[in-house]
Amino acid sequence: MRQKVLAVFGTRPEAIKMAPLVKELLGRDTLQTKVCVTAQHREMLDQVLQIFQIVPDYDLNIMRKGQSLSEITTRVLLDLDSILTQEQPALVLVHGDTTTSFAAALSAFYNRIPIGHVEAGLRTYKKDSPYPEEANRQFVDAISDVFFAPTEQCRQNLIREGKKAEQIFVTGNTAIDALQTTVDLDYHSEITDWVGKSRLLLLTAHRRENLGSTMEEIFRAVRRVVQENEDVKVVYPVHPNPAVVSTAEKVFHGCDRVLLTKPLDVVHFHNLMSRAYLILTDSGGIQEEAPHLGRPVLVLRNTTERPEGVAAGTLKLAGTAEESVYESVSQLLTDSTVYGQMSRAVNPYGDGHASRRIADEIVRQLLQSDGSR
Repeated sequence: MRQKVLAVFGTRPEAIKMAPLVKELLGRDTLQTKVCVTAQHREMLDQVLQIFQIVPDYDLNIMRKGQSLSEITTRVLLDLDSILTQEQPALVLVHGDTTTSFAAALSAFYNRIPIGHVEAGLRTYKKDSPYPEEANRQFVDAISDVFFAPTEQCRQNLIREGKKAEQIFVTGNTAIDALQTTVDLDYHSEITDWVGKSRLLLLTAHRRENLGSTMEEIFRAVRRVVQENEDVKVVYPVHPNPAVVSTAEKVFHGCDRVLLTKPLDVVHFHNLMSRAYLILTDSGGIQEEAPHLGRPVLVLRNTTERPEGVAAGTLKLAGTAEESVYESVSQLLTDSTVYGQMSRAVNPYGDGHASRRIADEIVRQLLQSDGSR
């Protein structure tokens, strides 16, 4: 009898990173893999599902306008409970640090179903940075049974917290697996036509802790850079959060070398990353993806749960203050030596085979547990 695995995810970043793993699991004859999406992000999630041709077995469709973290948590808990009762999987797989992952792991724990945590062990050890992700991932690791750590440093974090070494597996990050299928050397679009021969700065900013005056400072720094460098253009796929949209429109109004777009699907975004001169982001996953493409990353935060990239030289913490962001960007635009060092640094986040390693270990673990019954 095939062992059943239920993969649960709900946001665009989760879907990008879980898609290659789901595909790998579906190809394993010893497993019966089912997918449940919460649709914490609706339209952005659907884009990824369509691109990777994944059809969920269950869709909780929880997204509501202006939903709070409490509402997301309770809806996932209530709706997932009946699915777990019906399916009784041998393992529930969750990813990373979203509220979907936290609630899904908690639901599995309440149903006494083992939990596998993909992208386990990332830490800043500052519960509000990033918020609520740092707390979410610590909560998930506290109740998980199998840990798929992307790096050795993540593994060491888990061991220091008392997790059993034999239940932790260093796999690399599945984000790199996804990149292997999306980047096209012949890619072009209306956006690349607009950029032309200018140096492209690709910007993403959406974190809750950066909303308001902090985000204004970041955007003012970017505007100054554009005004002072005629060969620079900025593309900013704006997160649909109304607070982000209003700030971006206010600060960048009248700046014709800053292009504000709607969120891009994963194929367009990955290919823009591959063509960017540098990337400015407060996102987590981009810190792993961009170095694989040889693109320097300025992290628009004061802390990162991915210090391996900073140590390797692929990432630099630019902070969030206007002057700090402005100086960091200006240095990479003017200092070819510093730029070259960052663009040639070795990506510490894997080789594109993380999904295979995770699937191999899931098969081994479940066969082992089945044989012990």
